[in-house]
Amino acid sequence: MGDLQNVTLVLGGARSGKSAFGEKLVAESGLAPVYLATSEPRDDEMATRIAHHRARRGPEWTTLEEPDDLEGALQRTAQSGRVILVDCLTLWITNLMMAEADIAARSAALCSVLAGIGGPVVLISNEVGLGIVPDNRMAREFRDHAGRLHQDVAAIADTVYFVAAGLPLKMKG
Repeated sequence: MGDLQNVTLVLGGARSGKSAFGEKLVAESGLAPVYLATSEPRDDEMATRIAHHRARRGPEWTTLEEPDDLEGALQRTAQSGRVILVDCLTLWITNLMMAEADIAARSAALCSVLAGIGGPVVLISNEVGLGIVPDNRMAREFRDHAGRLHQDVAAIADTVYFVAAGLPLKMKG
């Protein structure tokens, strides 16, 4: 597991163990770890989650917070000798939806950056397409945006994992 390629995608449901698995991939790489967070502490519960994740990683990680310009942050940060963990793509999509951004264009821009990335990156994302069809338009649009982005990133990725119950299933690579 300690040999990361340029792009690794880790998918899983809520509390599946995907973030911990991604962190383990990064730690075992032997490269300088960078945590690129897309979340924003919009309430006390989210602030607590962020603090828990930060404490779990430890002080050897450099943490960057970028809820919007993920593409630019990756371009500025990726280089040999370090590995970036992006947590997570679905929060990034949420942020873009809230900003009424052109998600198709932003997703294409992200994929373009990933296709030419200058160092390894591990992308974490929630697989939200396994449940029932949501009952409202926004939730259906979110699910659709996430599904399309996952397909596009998986096509570029060297390695893809699906994590359930803390167990990783290697799907590609």
